[in-house]
Amino acid sequence: MRELRLEKGLSQQKLGEDLGFCNQTISFWESGSREPDLDTLVQIAHYFETTFEELLEENN
Repeated sequence: MRELRLEKGLSQQKLGEDLGFCNQTISFWESGSREPDLDTLVQIAHYFETTFEELLEENN
């Protein structure tokens, strides 16, 4: 997700605002210390105009 965010020139703060989460939550997701739930993953994939599968591959 970090790569997608940076490609769009977004800060963690802006991405969090757009998705309805605080920037700390975005930071946790990007560092791998926490993971978003399934519904949130779908929301993130939609936001970045990518597929759910591609988003999961980004994290591996």
